[in-house]
Amino acid sequence: MLQLHDIETAAGRLSGHVLDTPFVESRTISQLTGCQVFLKFENLQYTASFKERGACNKLAQLSADERARGVIAMSAGNHAQGVAYHAQRLGLRAVIVMPRFTPGVKVERTRGFGAEVVLHGDTLEASRAHARELAQQQGLVFVHPYDDEAIVAGQGTVALEMLRVQPDLDTLVVAIGGGGLIAGMATAAKALRPGIEIVGVQTERFPAMVNAIKGTHLPQGSSTIAEGIAVGTPGVITEAIIRQRVDDLLLVDEGDIEQAIVMLLEIEKTLVEGAGAAGLAALLKHPQRFAGKRVGLVLCGGNIDPLLLASIIERGMVRAGRLARIQVNARDVPGNLARITATVAEAGANIDEVHHQRAFTLLAAQNVAIELVLQTRGREHIAQVIERLREAGFEATLL
Repeated sequence: MLQLHDIETAAGRLSGHVLDTPFVESRTISQLTGCQVFLKFENLQYTASFKERGACNKLAQLSADERARGVIAMSAGNHAQGVAYHAQRLGLRAVIVMPRFTPGVKVERTRGFGAEVVLHGDTLEASRAHARELAQQQGLVFVHPYDDEAIVAGQGTVALEMLRVQPDLDTLVVAIGGGGLIAGMATAAKALRPGIEIVGVQTERFPAMVNAIKGTHLPQGSSTIAEGIAVGTPGVITEAIIRQRVDDLLLVDEGDIEQAIVMLLEIEKTLVEGAGAAGLAALLKHPQRFAGKRVGLVLCGGNIDPLLLASIIERGMVRAGRLARIQVNARDVPGNLARITATVAEAGANIDEVHHQRAFTLLAAQNVAIELVLQTRGREHIAQVIERLREAGFEATLL
């Protein structure tokens, strides 16, 4: 089984080729979560993900014959870019098989690193099988995204850097997909500080490692905003390490992850993808579990689709009461809409949308239902706006 020496050797290979990313305390998030939180900004790597570490460590160990043949990988995102970038840096041919549903921005970015991109299959399993076939046909070296000791050792260097900066951490909280990151980090951390607690986090929609370790049979979903950890089958190597060296596994839901993404953007001014926010999501969902502890979180990636991010921000504003939808019932007479909007303005809210509904309502024929989407300062402000409308003689309710 992988040992500390393997990870320390990997750190030597990675030196000068990947960033030793910042690892700093977030005082505001610490106050909000009730524990002392330190953030490892792996989203600042050149390809915006920790995946570079494992890819660099694996490619650096290839023999001359293997380098001449080139490498192949299957990935819908971060692993693809990590392999492509370091293959280009080392002058190796790289073929990346990506599922047909992969967002165009990720495909083009991977091509931008000089890789040959093959779009094949509607599932990750179909893409992986095709990559294996191409590897055999063309003599390419298959670079697995997580089930490879060289990959796991490279990912484990994250823990070396974290403990060098903060050697007295109580707990490391790490997202789990296939398990490469947490397996490497747990190996390094437990060897350096045997008493440290390692906690893994999976999304409720993809609990494959939780099922494998705990013997549960939780159902698997088809999609998640944390697509970086949407892995249906745990790695054989990683599962064995996690079983021995990881203390606990937690599940988070989509809303927890969305809240964590918005919090990191708003408080830390840093952009993370769903998988990168999973650790903070666990702190938000299970605050008593981490109360008073010194916790290290890995912001493991920052590659998120801009349209998805826009949707998450908007939904976050709704949860926080910063966006609200209200219905105002009024007589359908000239000037009433102007009175309503003036009342809202006087209350200090901004109108985002107006929908004037006459036909699809149970109100009397002379009345109209007006839906307003408002930008407000929060829930107390919404209540104030509704009260002002009622004082002006309108029937107003929060939808």
